[in-house]
Order: sequence, then structure tokens, then C-alpha cells
Amino acid sequence: MGERVIGHIEGIVPGADFHRRVDVKRANLHRDTMRGISWLADEDGSDVADAIVLNGGYEDDEDDWTSIRYTGASPDKDKSPDGKRLIRSQSWEYRDNAALKRSFERGYPVRIIRGPNGDRRYSLADRYRYDGLYRITDVRTAVSRSAAPDGSPIKICQFDLERLPSPEQELTSAERVAAQVLERQEGFVRDELKHANGEQGAALEGEKFPKIRATRVQRIVRDAAAARRIKDLYNDECQACGLRIVGSDAKPYSEGAHIKPLGKPHGGPDVERNILCLCPNCHVRLDIGAIVIADDWSIVVRVAVPGERILPKLKMHREHKVHPEYLQYHRDLWEKGTGASADQ
Repeated sequence: MGERVIGHIEGIVPGADFHRRVDVKRANLHRDTMRGISWLADEDGSDVADAIVLNGGYEDDEDDWTSIRYTGASPDKDKSPDGKRLIRSQSWEYRDNAALKRSFERGYPVRIIRGPNGDRRYSLADRYRYDGLYRITDVRTAVSRSAAPDGSPIKICQFDLERLPSPEQELTSAERVAAQVLERQEGFVRDELKHANGEQGAALEGEKFPKIRATRVQRIVRDAAAARRIKDLYNDECQACGLRIVGSDAKPYSEGAHIKPLGKPHGGPDVERNILCLCPNCHVRLDIGAIVIADDWSIVVRVAVPGERILPKLKMHREHKVHPEYLQYHRDLWEKGTGASADQ
């Protein structure tokens, strides 16, 4: 693996998962196996934060996937025995907090790793997952929800973070290789644009390609991490109809379908708890609201297709923990008449 630096670690893409904290450390994603905040020395020798592990945290923490409200660090003597609450105020002079604040001041992104004790909507059941780069948008001194044992308020070092949009997540070397392949494919598209729109039209469209290419590479390469794990659980068999498609090369084909759409304005997370393994037909049915899923995994057919085959209940693997919040969002999206096609 690449050395520990600010930003992505060479060879590791968002969505990569790890069995234990020690594996996270060995991958150079984080400096140790216990602390939430990781730091390293900047060019001037001062500490700057490069990563955060979300794995339970304090009661004032909030995780909404694209945005995070994070409580800084404290020495063990300032925590309750269970480590969930603070008994004394935090200090900006504490090394971890100072490093994270300095990354905010210098505009450095930090890596976010989610652990099995984090928010159940996003976390894997028994593993750690690297979820990409986040920017620190604000820092403040806030007051904790709980008071100190003597009743006095506890002041905390609070950070707001926002996930970088996919086009702004930098590409690793593996993804740059994929980008070169896509670039060759896009050469054919440019030729078609040149023929259809003339030189000027082709030039204008060509300006969009770098961003389009970055987005497409990330969807193709990085989706393989979370979606592939779900598809492997089901051996590429559709959870909704039971169909397992096999191509002429004897390789099975299935698609990772997001229950809560990823595109705006939905903002669904690209995590296993929001992904189903579906055949192409059932993926489209889900995306257009022709089927919705009840909390007991029953499949509700809203628009029937002659000759279609739909199972009465969604096939569920014991290791696949879909979060009910995403099912509810999808039902509300279509049953309340607010549905609209999303960028999947």
C-alpha cells in the first residue's frame, strides 16, 4: 500500500473494507488502532489530521452520510467508564483536536472510515470500510447534551464535515488506468459529435469530458467494492425474481440497485445496507416504482407486467442487513406520488 499521506492512499478506493482496526492501520488509512483522529506531520512539522474512524463515538455525534457532526477527542480520564460520554470539557490544545482544527484551517480533506459500531444505516456488521474524502466545513466550541457529574456544562470541540462529491474525489492509479480505457471509448463519441454538430459543437462537448470521465470511472470502479459484496452474497441471483443471468462467456450478470437513489435530491448512500442484487429488469422496476418493498420483505407490485415473475418476498441473505429507513423512503417516494427517476 502507499504511504500515509493527506488524501487517498494509493491502491485503496472508497468502499474498500477491512476485518479489523489493525488492518486499517496496515493499509496506512489511520495511524493507530484506538484513536478516532489520526494525524501526521505537515511540511512545517506541525500536526495535521488525515483521517477519522467513526465507530460509536460520543452522544453529540451525528452521521448523515454526506454530512457529519463530529465531537473531538479527550484523554481517557475525561470520559465516562463506558467511553460514551464526557465528564470534563474538551480542549483545543489537545493534540488530536488541534491537528483536526489545523486541517480545517489549511483546507485539507480527511479520510473517513466507518466501523461496525457506527450508525447502523451505513456501517458494515463486523468490518471497517473506507468511505472516501470529507472536507471540514466548520469548527466551533459547543455545549454537550449531558452535563458534568457536578451539573456544570461540558464544552466540546465540534467539527462539521461534508463528503466531497464524486467528481471531486481524486482518482487513484488503478482508476486512472480505467480512465484511459474510457478516454479511448470517448474518442469515438467525440468523432460522432464532430460529425453531427461540427467542430464547434464537438469542442464544447469535449470540455465536459474530464468531469464526466472522473464520475464514470468512480461509478464503475468504486461501485464494485460495495455492490460486488452484495452480488457475491447472492451468487448474482436476483433477489426479486430469482433469475440468474449467465452470458455466453459463462459469467453471471447482476446489478447493484440502490433503494434510496444516489442522485439529487435523494442523497442515498452508496453502502451495502442500501443496495439490492437485482437482474436488469427488476432494477428498472425498482427505479421507476413498479415494485416497492415492505418492511417484512414482501414485494408489492404496483404496476404489473404480463408474464412477469416476481417472488412474494425479497430473497434475503442472513449477512445482508438492509436498513428499513431506505425501504420506507422508496415507498414514500412512489406511493405518495413524489417519485421521479434518479441518477443511479
